[in-house]
Amino acid sequence: MDRLHAMAVFVRVVETGSFSAAARDLQIGQPNVSKLIAALEDRLQVRLLVRSTRQLHTTEAGQAFYERARRTLAEADEAETAARGLSKGLDGRLRVSAPVTFARLHVIPRIGSFLDTHPDLRVDFVLDDRFVDLMGENIDVALRGGELMDSSLTARKLATCERLVVASPTYLARMGTPSTPGDLLEHTALVYTQGLIAEEWRFRRGGEDTSVRVPTRLSFSAAEGVREAVIAGLGLAISSRWVMQPELANGSVVPVLTDWELPNADLWALFPTGRLPTAKARAFVSWFEATFSAN
Repeated sequence: MDRLHAMAVFVRVVETGSFSAAARDLQIGQPNVSKLIAALEDRLQVRLLVRSTRQLHTTEAGQAFYERARRTLAEADEAETAARGLSKGLDGRLRVSAPVTFARLHVIPRIGSFLDTHPDLRVDFVLDDRFVDLMGENIDVALRGGELMDSSLTARKLATCERLVVASPTYLARMGTPSTPGDLLEHTALVYTQGLIAEEWRFRRGGEDTSVRVPTRLSFSAAEGVREAVIAGLGLAISSRWVMQPELANGSVVPVLTDWELPNADLWALFPTGRLPTAKARAFVSWFEATFSAN
């Protein structure tokens, strides 16, 4: 039995919480996963996992082994990459999580240059506006905007962008253009429920701070829904310039209340807690940061 392979299987079982989920993630049969874990426990002469009908738990020895195995796998990946040399390209699989709209506009159109540099690398995109469980879904790196929800995550800030109140010209022609934050009470708000701003919009002008609890008729769990509703003239929304970049450029969406500032949107690269960022993840982040800042 290959020790590193057995470690990798055990780590995925712990992180996914089941043999079947680990088997699907690793693309091997569930019986093979069970056999590998049984053989590992037999070799170590210790019980690593406690199984019940619905849950899987690590024993004290299993948790200690998991922590060391995770570090060992990361160090092995680093050693192999260093020996091979980054100039020869990366290989294997890289799993990247990103919000749907941001990835569609700013990551996927650029990814070809990264793949050309690393022709033996496979990139799996997990596109979801939710903050996914990086460990549970075996994510190597996540791109996320806004304030960090989990301070325990290993994070690197990549960029900062202004947020704007935006609307379509047709909506403003029908409903009027707000001149103060208080005017928003007479308008329809389109709310992105994944952000911390939600229904209370905070503004600043000079030393003056104010907030408005906007009346909401439509809310969306994905930025794509907010974009389409704004373009369709259904109301006003708060958006980062990143998300509305094409529409702001062609005039189908315009900013309002431009003399008031909203909290900025930060872009972060997030890595799984307790795991060294892999060489593949670090290379992806460095590539993206360089290409994104150049545009």
